[in-house]
Amino acid sequence: MVLAALPFSWTLAYSITAVVSAVVVALVLTVVLQAFSIAHEALLINGPLKEAVVHTAPLVELNKTIENAEVIVDGLYRGRKRLGG
Repeated sequence: MVLAALPFSWTLAYSITAVVSAVVVALVLTVVLQAFSIAHEALLINGPLKEAVVHTAPLVELNKTIENAEVIVDGLYRGRKRLGG
């Protein structure tokens, strides 16, 4: 009843506004739902990643082992040279 009393241009403007608003709401809702889905997947992945950090932490000490092995090998090489080998 109210729309019948409005001129056509106003009715058209309200209709376009309603359609554009509905499209924007649908797009924003889609983005928000996708963000929640990504957040859920990230939480599922985070647990195994934390376990991997715990299990691979001792590998940090591997650099010290390599450095010590290089020192030992260099010493053996120098000893061999001195002995004429």
